[in-house]
Amino acid sequence: MTTADGPRGADGWKAAVRQRLGLGRLLPLGGPADGAWISERAAVAVLRGAVSGPGPGPVLGRLRISVADPDGAPAPELEPPPSALPPGPLRMEATMSAMSGLPLPVAAAELRSALLAAAGQRLGLVVAEVDLRVTELLDTSPVRPTPEPAEVREARPEGAAGVAAAGVPGVVALTRVLGNAVHTGPGRVRVELATESGHRALDVARAVRGAVAAAVEGHPSVTVLVTAVAERN
Repeated sequence: MTTADGPRGADGWKAAVRQRLGLGRLLPLGGPADGAWISERAAVAVLRGAVSGPGPGPVLGRLRISVADPDGAPAPELEPPPSALPPGPLRMEATMSAMSGLPLPVAAAELRSALLAAAGQRLGLVVAEVDLRVTELLDTSPVRPTPEPAEVREARPEGAAGVAAAGVPGVVALTRVLGNAVHTGPGRVRVELATESGHRALDVARAVRGAVAAAVEGHPSVTVLVTAVAERN
């Protein structure tokens, strides 16, 4: 896990913009009532790590995630983060490489199954479609790179909401990518955080929502944005 200080001056502002753009799309975790989102960057890192085991199996290339049916997606029951996708079932589009001696349908089915399992079990993404396209046939087993540790723009927990969120099992740290770690408005709170890789992101987000709602006066509606999934130091 790496950390970064809050933005200071022009250089800090530019770094904050780059950090925000680097998140990619903000993907819904769970359904309309769950009030939780995760950055595409964080989700893709977890999915890539889950399907990058040793051996001659297929190799994941580019991966993008979007809402499968934007026009038919339900409206969120709680206020989403800026530019977040609506909480409808998702579509994965990916490229893959496969060993030339293995049947391509088998390789694609193996990768599709692994992606679906990781999306549901490790993150809590609801995925309706996985579209795979073979872009390369390999003659030898690929050398798979070691995943980079997640970058966490860490923030100190402040106030009742921040302290409550930081104390939930599975929270590595509060983060500050869209501004402060805790965003408040009339009757509502949004918390940004990084979850621990051994915990399902949706389960942590649900627990944070409950803890923050109980800790803040007036029991506001609470939403969560997961900006990274990281190991705990």
